[in-house]
Amino acid sequence: MRLILWLWSGWGLYWLLSALRNKATQRRESIGSRLAHLVPLAIGGALIAWQPPSGSFASRVWIGGVLTAAGLAFAVWARVHLGRNWSGTVTIKQDHELIRSGPYGYVRHPIYTGLLTALLGTTIAAGTVQGVVGLVIIACALVRKSRIEEGFMRESFPAEYPRYSAEVPALIPFTRGSGGRGDGSEGGGTA
Repeated sequence: MRLILWLWSGWGLYWLLSALRNKATQRRESIGSRLAHLVPLAIGGALIAWQPPSGSFASRVWIGGVLTAAGLAFAVWARVHLGRNWSGTVTIKQDHELIRSGPYGYVRHPIYTGLLTALLGTTIAAGTVQGVVGLVIIACALVRKSRIEEGFMRESFPAEYPRYSAEVPALIPFTRGSGGRGDGSEGGGTA
């Protein structure tokens, strides 16, 4: 479990430092909208982290650790690939680009895919029911946030984004795209 804590700490430090080099914001979601997904994220995170593991099943902890590391690595790959277009809030940056390569060629919301995978791993390692509840709360918050991002991207890229969303799945790699339904995703270059 200490390894998982170190993984999350390293990821958080990288996330904070890399946010210093973003493009200027052109459009941003409202504070109320932002709080509507930040509060559930905080509650879900607390539920996952709060209670010590129930029992010491070494294989469960190792499987959880591997999933956590893989998910965080995928999220970092997406963040690096997104470059200066990234923002922690739903925004459109000046000279915003629609990113379709790298992890964005596998899913429209690879940061969320990576974070959900890492949180699943942490939940497995912790082995608590409240961790599962926290994971569900976080997943719902990220799906909500992704739908807002999808709307921003469709407005900014009216010709390209519907085609992209039809070709690339929202959150689960190697599944079909949404067919342009806006099915709850992190879209092509926002988060």
